[in-house]
Amino acid sequence: MIKGHGDDAYQYAHIETDFSSNICANGNHQLLMAHLATYPELISHYPEPEAWSLERVIAEQLDITPEQVIVTNGATEAIYLIAQAFRLQPDIPQPTFSEYEDACQMYPPEDADHRVLWLCNPNNPTGDVYDQSVIDRMMVSYDLVVVDQSYEYYTDQFVMNPRWAAHTPRLIQIHSLTKTYGVPGLRLGYITAHASLTDHIRRFMRPWNVSALSVEAAKFLLAHDELRCQPDFNESQRLRDRLEQLDGIITHETATNFMLCRLERSTAAELKDYLAQEHGLLIRDASNFRGLTPQHFRIAAQSPQANDALVSAIKQHLQQCPR
Repeated sequence: MIKGHGDDAYQYAHIETDFSSNICANGNHQLLMAHLATYPELISHYPEPEAWSLERVIAEQLDITPEQVIVTNGATEAIYLIAQAFRLQPDIPQPTFSEYEDACQMYPPEDADHRVLWLCNPNNPTGDVYDQSVIDRMMVSYDLVVVDQSYEYYTDQFVMNPRWAAHTPRLIQIHSLTKTYGVPGLRLGYITAHASLTDHIRRFMRPWNVSALSVEAAKFLLAHDELRCQPDFNESQRLRDRLEQLDGIITHETATNFMLCRLERSTAAELKDYLAQEHGLLIRDASNFRGLTPQHFRIAAQSPQANDALVSAIKQHLQQCPR
């Protein structure tokens, strides 16, 4: 597991705005917190050994069977469970979320003749979205395809319906309620897959993997679509356009609320430290993504005022850098 996934404000004395996490900026958790406050007794009892009741709720919403759903402690637990359960030779297009590679290294392949493709769609850190026809062509060449759709609600482009994998024996989809509702502290994810695959994955699960409060929170959130994160893609594009106007920075095209950037006269570590120390702004140093450079960083759009402050602060840093 690498350090430096973002959201590391604890390393600095005072951060006013966090651009380092991809969680969308406009989440409101007041209703959820008020709801959980009415269930204090949940902390006094063990949760379900597996979150069966939540699996039934998700299955009902997706019109699939509970056997085709596995609730996990965030999408990250799902990644490690899948890697442990199948142990196939991985293909992982880079750059992407590092935990796919880490999980496959922890559980190295036992069958090198059979291959699994790991895709992040939309992809972190680039914000790219794979066209479905591309995924369909890829699936022909692999024994198993794992599509991590944690950011499926963070794009206005087409991504696979969460129920598709339930009827496809070589496809596993990973989903993140953490991202969908902007609640990373609760660690809520789930797998959808054909029952033959979920049955095998369940053999590797640890008991009580999801807390009782998280299960209750998920049920509440799933009953309130109005609490789902609503990224402002127009604002994201405005931020990218403003950054593109700066001398010394290149931005990657994105279909999400987050974007990958590259500096021409500075390192991401230098920029990150400057922004945190001098402006109270936190960005994601993306140099530890495989295939990227010390000049790469990632940001997620926030409010218009915060985005303008970030652009102004980056401009000041670039003006201090030697040409």
